[in-house]
Amino acid sequence: MQQRKLIVIGGGAAGFFCAVNAARFNPSLKVVIVEKSSKLLSKVKVSGGGRCNVTHACFDIETLITKYPRGKNFLKKAFHHFNTKDTIEWFEDRGVLLHTESDGRMFPVTNTSQTIIDCLLQEADKYKVEVIMNCDIQSFKKSASGFELQTSRDIILTADYLCIACGGYPKSIQFEWLTTTGHTIESPLPSLFTFNMPGNPITKLMGISVDSAIIKIQGTKLIQHGPLLITHWGLSGPAVLKLSAFAAEELAEKNYNFSIILNWIYPYTEASLRTSWPDLRNEYATQKIMQRNPFGLPNRLWEYFQVQSGINDEVRWSSITSIQQNKLIQNLTAQVMQISGKTTFKEEFVTCGGIQLGEIDANSMGSKIISGLFFAGEIMNVDGITGGFNFQNAWTSGYIAAKKIATCSLE
Repeated sequence: MQQRKLIVIGGGAAGFFCAVNAARFNPSLKVVIVEKSSKLLSKVKVSGGGRCNVTHACFDIETLITKYPRGKNFLKKAFHHFNTKDTIEWFEDRGVLLHTESDGRMFPVTNTSQTIIDCLLQEADKYKVEVIMNCDIQSFKKSASGFELQTSRDIILTADYLCIACGGYPKSIQFEWLTTTGHTIESPLPSLFTFNMPGNPITKLMGISVDSAIIKIQGTKLIQHGPLLITHWGLSGPAVLKLSAFAAEELAEKNYNFSIILNWIYPYTEASLRTSWPDLRNEYATQKIMQRNPFGLPNRLWEYFQVQSGINDEVRWSSITSIQQNKLIQNLTAQVMQISGKTTFKEEFVTCGGIQLGEIDANSMGSKIISGLFFAGEIMNVDGITGGFNFQNAWTSGYIAAKKIATCSLE
C-alpha cells in the first residue's frame, strides 16, 4: 500500500500541533508542513511578551466559550474533544510544566516561549515531520487521487489530506485561493486593538493604570470590566482589549470613531457614589480634596479629575460646590470620551473573520464541501479575547484535525 501524505499549510501553533499529533497517531503517515515565510512559530515566539501565553486556567467549557466573541457554539462541541486540561497534560507529558498567574493566564515555568517552540520542534523531529520553508501555496485543487498544490516555486505538491492552518488574513482578497474551492469567507476585521484618543489630555498620564474599570460603547449594550491602562495614544489594558474583540464588527462599521462611557472606580456606580457622598464629605471635611483621595486612584489621575471637574488645589471637601461635586462624580463614574482610531495590540495581531463555521465539522475540523480538507486555528471564523484563548483554539482545532486525519489514513 502506498504511503499516505498530509500537507499542513502554515508553520504556526495550529499547524505544528496538527502535524506532530497526526504523525504521532499514525507513524506511517507522511506529514509535511509548508510555511511561506522564513520563520516558524512566530506568534508563539512573541506571545505574552516573549513568554508564550499557552492557555488560560479556565476548565469549565460553558465558561470557556464565553471568551470567544465568534465561534462559541462551534467550540462548545470542539472543547469536548480537547480543552484546557488536555493542553496542560499534553505539554506536561513532554516535560513542559505550566504555571498560572493571578489573572488566569498560563505560561511555561521557564517563562520563555522558546520552551514551547523547542517542544514542538522536538516532536516534529521525533515523528519525522518534514518542514518546507519560504514556500507559499497559491492554489490547490482536489482530484480523484488527492490534492494538487501550486506553490510560489512553480512546484506542484501532492497530498492525500490537506490541513489549512495559515492564520487569518487582514484583507478579503487574500482569501481568494480558498473561495475558489467553494468555501465562503466572513470578511476579516481586526479583533484585538487599543483605542486612540489623539489630543486628549489624559494621554499625558501614559503608564498609569486602574485595576477595576467599566468601559461601555455609548449607545450600545457592549460593556466590559477589568484593568485599564492609559497609553501615549489613548487607552489599553484587558478591559479595552476584551471590548475591542466583542465590538469588532460594530466598531468597524463606525470606522473606529465612537464614544465610550468610563467608570474608573467600579464597583462604585454613579448612583451609589451620590448616596455615599455626604459621608465622604463629612469624614474628610477639613481636608483638601487634592490631598485626600478615598478611591485608591493613582495620585496623578486623581489630580487630573480635579482639573477636569474645575476644582483647584485649595478646595476642601466641606466647601465643594454642588456643580463641582456633580462634575467630579460624573467624571469618576460616567466619563464620556471620544475615540478616534485604533492601534494593533503589540505583535499579537488577531482578526475575526475567515472560513464560515457552518462549512466545517466541529468534531473533525473537516470541510463539509471537500473531503480530505481540514482547517485549524485562526483561518476559521473563530477568535478569542487576550489571555491565551486564541492559542487554546489553535491547540484544540489542530489536535482534532490530526486525530481525524490519522484515523482516516489508517483505514
